[in-house]
Amino acid sequence: MAKGGVDYARDILERALGPERAQNLLTRITASLQVRPFDFMRHTDAQQILGFIQSEHPQTIALILSYLDAPQAAMIISGLPAVMQAEVARRIAKMDRITPEILREVERVLERKLSTVMGQDFTLAGGIDAVVAIINSADRTTERNIMEYLEENDPELAEEIKKRLFVFEDIIRLDDRSLQRVLREVDMKELGLALKGATEELRVKFFKNMSKRAAEMLQEDMDYMGPVRVKDVEESQQKVVNVVRSLEEAGEIVISAGGEDELVV
Repeated sequence: MAKGGVDYARDILERALGPERAQNLLTRITASLQVRPFDFMRHTDAQQILGFIQSEHPQTIALILSYLDAPQAAMIISGLPAVMQAEVARRIAKMDRITPEILREVERVLERKLSTVMGQDFTLAGGIDAVVAIINSADRTTERNIMEYLEENDPELAEEIKKRLFVFEDIIRLDDRSLQRVLREVDMKELGLALKGATEELRVKFFKNMSKRAAEMLQEDMDYMGPVRVKDVEESQQKVVNVVRSLEEAGEIVISAGGEDELVV
């Protein structure tokens, strides 16, 4: 009698790899096929999700965002009122373990259902890393709203998040070789606009890592711009930061951790 598909596959793998390695491989394959909570939202427009959940309790919104990809969650949290942004961020950071029952209840309230239910008793959700990823992907205004609120209402959490965030001003921590790599990827017009809101120290660092002619041209472009909107500056700074983060994720540069020994006096 022919074996079922899974049993047949298991038999073949055990013959090829041995029982233990075959079981490990099947376990990884099975886990990869499981549907993550709120998977249906990952294929839904962020604005649609925002309109759907913005009237929900902050804890409910925090639970949902903690399961979404950081860029999508950042777009959603950016559309919330400023105080709500910070409150949701705080709840994501404070979140720890959620039972499948709570997940199912939230989905019933939202009139949605997962196609599969996790077999584990608990699943990790939220945490510091989750909220840092979301804040790092959000625009500067949202980031500032969240951090100002947390600094006032939960300074310990704010300090912990600050240690893990990378913002435009942190480019000062890059070594010269890393910054030169960044400069090869950054649009000079965006950089000029970004530097309009930078400290003199950071501007000097950029200019030092450019050719004399390139630095002069960049300075001329900045002078020619005249007054610019803060929002435009922040958007350009975010684009530069995105380049830095992408290069770090690709392993092409290293961002050193902050510390007292790295402060410039």
